[in-house]
Amino acid sequence: MTTVAAENAVLPSLSGGLYAFFFDVDGTLAAIQPRPDEAFIPESVRQTLQALYRLSHGALALVSGRPIHELDRLAAPLHAPAAGVHGAERRDASGELHRLSLPASLGQELSDTLHKAMAQWPGTQLETKGMAFALHYRRAEQYENDVMQLAEKLVARYPELALQPGKCVVEIKPQGVDKGAAIQTFMGEAPFAGRIPVFIGDDLTDEKGFLAVNALQGISVKVGKGSSQARYRLHGVNEVHAWLEQIKLQLEQDETTSVRSQGYESLSGRI
Repeated sequence: MTTVAAENAVLPSLSGGLYAFFFDVDGTLAAIQPRPDEAFIPESVRQTLQALYRLSHGALALVSGRPIHELDRLAAPLHAPAAGVHGAERRDASGELHRLSLPASLGQELSDTLHKAMAQWPGTQLETKGMAFALHYRRAEQYENDVMQLAEKLVARYPELALQPGKCVVEIKPQGVDKGAAIQTFMGEAPFAGRIPVFIGDDLTDEKGFLAVNALQGISVKVGKGSSQARYRLHGVNEVHAWLEQIKLQLEQDETTSVRSQGYESLSGRI
């Protein structure tokens, strides 16, 4: 049962705690663009992410429908843990890559079928991700029903596949893969384990991530309108950017306070 994220809830202060950060990209860190390849994360935000990665001692991951190589390009110079294609591929904190894959014959059959079908609908775009396929119709919303019916037909034919609707896109992905499972896996590993998870996302694809974070008594933040399982809300990408800068300043202040405290304790001991 979905709930409406608290419209007027004041986002909690992150001062004084140990947090693990998880960020969706499109619609959260990067504004939605007409085409996926036009998206970008502003340089100032990338610098803030780099600072948060350092301040959290590496407990920061990007969790997106995009492949990991695209996340690295968008977030550069940040090279952090990441879950791409909704968790079908995941890079842990040690740099090890974990990847699910479809049987080669099935992947080829899906690719051929999807290319042929979507060629009929001008303005739609097929994005091939190796183990998943994204069917975009942002520039041709009149074909939404056609695209959805095509995706539903293919998923019904193959039980190893699942459907993932999003904003003007529907994805075909391996069964059992979602952002919630990816976040749970990260939270069982260093340096995430034992920290309070914070997850910010904007889409239907992020709802299982919100549920996973809520179950861990973390902070879930929905970006934009719509019902959600998230406990807090930001109204747009610019608000996300501003909040990240605020978090960075809080953590820097905590770090400075800790260093001063340690120095005082060391001096007291010598005296």
